[in-house]
Amino acid sequence: FFPRLIFGTLYPAYYSYKAVKSKDIKEYVKWMMYWIIFALFTTAETFTDIFLCWFPFYYELKIAFVAWLLSPYTKGSSLLYRKFVHPTLSSKEKEIDDCLVQAKDRSYDALVHFGKRGLNVAATAAVMAASKGQGALSERLRSFSMQDLSTIRGDSSSTVPPSVTVRTSSKQSQPKTSRSASEGTGSSGK
Repeated sequence: FFPRLIFGTLYPAYYSYKAVKSKDIKEYVKWMMYWIIFALFTTAETFTDIFLCWFPFYYELKIAFVAWLLSPYTKGSSLLYRKFVHPTLSSKEKEIDDCLVQAKDRSYDALVHFGKRGLNVAATAAVMAASKGQGALSERLRSFSMQDLSTIRGDSSSTVPPSVTVRTSSKQSQPKTSRSASEGTGSSGK
């Protein structure tokens, strides 16, 4: 892992920086070819690691391959780029561009679709929570006496102004009596 990180990534990154800084077109093109090949190698190794990790000296071969890509004597990345990658990409460039445009459009449409669904779900959840919360809040408020409500509002007087009307439901308009109290009243009346 560390040799590949150092020689496959950090070393080329530093020399790419130097090529950009010096504005040397030849070096710049050389490092761009390396990065294209290295990106393809990294993509391929994601799959080959799954199937070939059991192969003897697999990891050592990968390090040797990266060294071959970097070597100024073998010019492995330039060779692979010129022989295979450039001709393949040149012949398939239009199809690749079309696929990328379609994928971009589909991903945008999917993002909008799922975004709308997410907003609808969130709005529904918010409305349901508010309706449940409103019911709980109104029940809580009904349990307060008018004196408690005036204290909450900051009024120091215990009387309720005449402009405030309290609406009660039909359930609460009838006085609540407990069963034992009504039985007691009923038995004392007999």
